Amino acid sequence: MKFFLDTANLKDIKKYAAWGIIDGVTTNPTLVAREGVDFETRIKEIGEVIDGPISAEVTEGSAEEMIAQGKEIAKWHKNIFVKVPMTEDGLKTVKALSAEGIRTNVTLVFSVTQAVMAAKAGATFVSPFVGRVDDISYDGIELIADIVGIFRTYGFDTEVLSASIRHPKHVVDSMRVGADIATIPPNLFDKMVKHPLTTSGLASFAADWKKFQAEQQ
Repeated sequence: MKFFLDTANLKDIKKYAAWGIIDGVTTNPTLVAREGVDFETRIKEIGEVIDGPISAEVTEGSAEEMIAQGKEIAKWHKNIFVKVPMTEDGLKTVKALSAEGIRTNVTLVFSVTQAVMAAKAGATFVSPFVGRVDDISYDGIELIADIVGIFRTYGFDTEVLSASIRHPKHVVDSMRVGADIATIPPNLFDKMVKHPLTTSGLASFAADWKKFQAEQQ
């Protein structure tokens, strides 16, 4: 599975990139606005740190506007994937951009039918929102599993990107059901890297080594 970092914070991107585990970055208008930076500038800065897919989302409403904006965004960096909402106009946008070789990530996917339509329109990635589906008392991981299974049955090349990840178990379950990618907020990487047995084991090793060195004196 590929791990993407779901943030527009450059400090966090540099931190986790140094771990050697980040395959790409996803952003959205909320994440970019939170940083208070120019959109294009920040995307280009991310491209200097991460050599992998960078999702940058359109903010316009109509298909014509999204297509024009998507074409412009795609020029910012060679690794851009234009993020497009799952709407009627979004599907038209994906079809038009894909026809020109521009890679797309269809976001705000909440059902199998939406995912299939996005794939048929030519989406490179589809992003089902696990946590938000859980929020309305449905099973977000079951949605991922259904999409993965149907894509394999019908031979879609579109990759399934598990989004709206809330905790490490979402990551594990996404891997278990075969998602191609999980996009993960920075704070979860700190939780995923830790385990109490690792901490206690290191403490035990350190104590034993200190005792051994004292005995050699």
